[in-house]
Amino acid sequence: MLIMRSIWRTPRLGISLDAATARDVALVCVAVGVVGLSFGAIAVSSGFPLWMPLLMSVVVFAGASQFTFVAILAAGGGIFAAVAAGLLANARHILFGFSIGDVLGKSLGWRLLGSHLMIDESVAFTLAQDAPKMRRSIYWACGAGLFVAWNVGVLAGSAGGTLITDTDAFGLDAAFPAVLLALILPAMRERATRNAALAGAVIAVGASFFTPVGVPVLLALAALVLVVPIPGRRRAAIG
Repeated sequence: MLIMRSIWRTPRLGISLDAATARDVALVCVAVGVVGLSFGAIAVSSGFPLWMPLLMSVVVFAGASQFTFVAILAAGGGIFAAVAAGLLANARHILFGFSIGDVLGKSLGWRLLGSHLMIDESVAFTLAQDAPKMRRSIYWACGAGLFVAWNVGVLAGSAGGTLITDTDAFGLDAAFPAVLLALILPAMRERATRNAALAGAVIAVGASFFTPVGVPVLLALAALVLVVPIPGRRRAAIG
């Protein structure tokens, strides 16, 4: 907590958050730390070496991609499918960059560092602010806090995962789909997104009967045509 407080009030970085905002960020950090603990425990108990989830969490730092990557490999899928699925899951960061590019600074070093901290939660907090100074403060504070919380959680979970020999006995085999479901639930408010998710689920389940592990996830992306605007579709609907 002392580390996070020092992050939230650092004159050198120009970061200063009010008590209410700092509390909200802290709660999200705790939640992300718990998810990180789950990721580390499941990854190690599924047969991956201790260093792998730790390295991924520092270098990749993207919960959805990390869970997807490990889940596919743990189920017997190929490395190509796992990497492709992880990259596609992170494709949304391209749009994130356009929406919050103003908070990353002008120098290449700061922009690269800021891009590494660009995850759903830090972007969501930033987009909720209007004042440029507050946007910059909350982005860096939230991003840094989440990075620390996630990696501490993964470290603790990985260390604990070495003591677990049967993940099914603890229900950890259900953690992958449960966490991934939790990650997409906020986006289910829009009807088009719900329809795309349902169509993707149907495609994935159907493809699982005749394709290798990991491939159904990639094929399910075909459902994105339901949410991607197509020129002329709206005009035809109106006409």
